[in-house]
Amino acid sequence: MSSLRVLSVASEMFPLIKTGGLADVTGALPAALESHGVQTCTLLPGYPAVLRALTDTQRMAVWPDFFGGGARLLQARFEGRDLLVLDAPHLYAREGNPYLGPDGHDWPDNAERFAALSFAAARVAWGQAGVEPPQVIHAHDWQAALTPAYLHYLGEGLPRPRQVLTVHNLAFQGRFDRKVFGRLGLPMGAFTSEGLEYHGDVGFLKTGLLLADAITAVSPGYADEVRTSQGGMGLDGILRWRAEAVTGIVNGIDTEVWNPRTDAHLAARYDEDHLDARRHNRRAVEQHFGLLPEDEGLLLCMISRMADQKGTDLVLDALDALLKGGTRLVVLGSGDRELEARWRSAADHYRGRLGVQVGYDERVSHLMQGGCDAIVIPSRFEPCGLTQLCGLRYGCVPIVAHVGGLADTVIDANDAALRAGVATGLHLRSVNHEGLVNGVNKATQLHADRPTWQRLQRAGMLSDVGWEASAARYAALYRRGVGQ
Repeated sequence: MSSLRVLSVASEMFPLIKTGGLADVTGALPAALESHGVQTCTLLPGYPAVLRALTDTQRMAVWPDFFGGGARLLQARFEGRDLLVLDAPHLYAREGNPYLGPDGHDWPDNAERFAALSFAAARVAWGQAGVEPPQVIHAHDWQAALTPAYLHYLGEGLPRPRQVLTVHNLAFQGRFDRKVFGRLGLPMGAFTSEGLEYHGDVGFLKTGLLLADAITAVSPGYADEVRTSQGGMGLDGILRWRAEAVTGIVNGIDTEVWNPRTDAHLAARYDEDHLDARRHNRRAVEQHFGLLPEDEGLLLCMISRMADQKGTDLVLDALDALLKGGTRLVVLGSGDRELEARWRSAADHYRGRLGVQVGYDERVSHLMQGGCDAIVIPSRFEPCGLTQLCGLRYGCVPIVAHVGGLADTVIDANDAALRAGVATGLHLRSVNHEGLVNGVNKATQLHADRPTWQRLQRAGMLSDVGWEASAARYAALYRRGVGQ
């Protein structure tokens, strides 16, 4: 099997820079692809956190006037990963969140910042960056979705690699006022309904969906949902029109990073045959969140962006019903400022039964998965989700909405699945107050039956949540595109 060169283009990658699941995917997939003969190099923006982490870089190209300032393309390796970094201080030399300013609002020049990333990818593809051009470009989400546009509108007579665009969340589309178009370096002929124009604005993701050779969604269920008027976020017409180009490939997690047998973040390590050791992690969770000790009741967790999509407001509104009969809840996440304030207030009101940490902490997230009984994920829609995969891996039973990748990856504990011993979690019958409370009540009943609950945990821990199967599908998709 011949080697295949792929350039992954992304706005974040774990462990260098992370705001959500996109970083976990772009961080883990390259290593999984290696066994399939795919060599991946990842192009990232030169955020301060990225540049600080790289101790040995090589300058490959200098672009003096690049979207309003000078830029360099750096080559590096980090923890076995091949990287290209677009070092453009006028665009990326900003601490904190890569997309938001200190006021919590989008940076006003985000269109230029991520158009620059896409144009840099195109220049790599054209052999204008001092590195060997890729055979395939894999662009992730709206931040990289203009890559096909630069290749299409500016690439006449130049190399054109196969282009794959992955949609991690269709709700984030990169839509900007039309006045930004003149700053993107594209010809006026690109501002049409067949190009960048989207209801009078500029649509980054819309353009990528039109022009990429192949489109993937991050689960089969989500691939179906985005082609419906309810789940398509206004882009369902394009996705139906391009249906033959759309594939659903479920995400995985890095099973070395997420491994309860070896996880240094845990108070006690364990496997599916030594579940009793989880009690030490349970105590550590209680201490960290200031919970009142409780040996028997269900200990729930939620690790989530605080946003309408994630249904965190549903949990807030149901706290009276959820926190009874010994049930407790710990929450880790950030997002909407109003929701953050409501969660802080709730933690004061339910002190000892509810613990809340606003923000994200990798160590605490591992500890919660290793010590809590169940993780609740009541998303209104969910392209794939990763926290349920971590929950399965750690014996933290997922309680999930029956949507997208959640439904694809968690086997509901209905009577037939329980009898067959294949159930790995619980599906909410409806994503509302009643459905959430009923789902948690069922979990409480199952948890009281220790042998049944441990069968659920073991089945989840033995399920395949890694990247191997999905990496094989990506490799096959790449190779079909280049005729291998």
